Amino acid sequence: MKAVAVRRQGATADALVGRVLCYDVRDASGKTVGDKGAVLDRAKADALLAAPWDEVHVIEVEPGDLHEEEAGSRLAAAVVGDGVEVRGYTGGQWTLAASRRGLLRVRDEALARVNVQEGIAVFTLFDRQPVNAGETVAKAKVTPLVIAGETLVSVEAIARAARGVVTVDVFRPTVVGAVAPERLEAKQRDRFEAALRQKMEWFGGRLLPLRFGGDKARTVADQLAALRSEGAELLIVAGASALDPLDPVFGGLTLLGARMERHGAPAHPGSLLWLARWEGRAILGMPTCGMFSQATTFDLVLPRLLAGEAVGNRELAELGHGGLLSREMAYRFPPYRAGVQRGELE
Repeated sequence: MKAVAVRRQGATADALVGRVLCYDVRDASGKTVGDKGAVLDRAKADALLAAPWDEVHVIEVEPGDLHEEEAGSRLAAAVVGDGVEVRGYTGGQWTLAASRRGLLRVRDEALARVNVQEGIAVFTLFDRQPVNAGETVAKAKVTPLVIAGETLVSVEAIARAARGVVTVDVFRPTVVGAVAPERLEAKQRDRFEAALRQKMEWFGGRLLPLRFGGDKARTVADQLAALRSEGAELLIVAGASALDPLDPVFGGLTLLGARMERHGAPAHPGSLLWLARWEGRAILGMPTCGMFSQATTFDLVLPRLLAGEAVGNRELAELGHGGLLSREMAYRFPPYRAGVQRGELE
């Protein structure tokens, strides 16, 4: 491609046709007669020649070059993976949206390799953000008006090797069992169960009737075993005194032979979250502060487990980056209910 300055004196339509206009050109009344990025045909060239200007800048398209719109279309199609679709073109940008509810995955290394190509811009939401179907997760844009076709060939190869730069992992329809403290009053029990059920329904999961206990290690172990026999694939335990190593919940885990992956998380609120493994099942310890409507680390870890991720000590340790969960970080939580802040239920 080559930029060309066409002077008014001696300018002809033939000198303009087939070239790309670098900016808007207006006539004497202020009406636009040539749009930025337009490929000039004979009619557009004639209209341009009728407007007052001394010099106009155009780009000569050479063999192998692509106009921004065609190149952007190829870019958008290349970077989308499973669970993401191209939703249209506006303002020079292609919108990429989730085609299903799930956990957004951004292949950050592939994204960087794509964006390092001259003239390419793909910008996304953060990796591992829960998203709804139809939600915009990224946009793609070719920044120059004309770009070398070989650049798109490189981008397509990178995206193909990554099996999509932006994908959405679907939440699995998981059966969940939960054990809550016996000491909860009736209203608290109802409120906790309603909150947890609403969350699980958003993920497409099913919550078994809650079991209550926790005053004895054997009771905890028996309740968890009973939930497993009822089909629970993920187990949740709420209300443990997480700072007490002798709390009956942890004694119950020992009786079952469960392995503690991590006790505590580098994030707030919810730093007392814990995660154990038992016979291939995750047992997630819900922080007391997250038992009702407040979003905590629980609401960061739960989507990952329900999307089928292997979560352990390393993954929980990595929550420290961005672990200051202020209200401004609410975008990281699932949008459980419309009309309220993400992560909240009421």
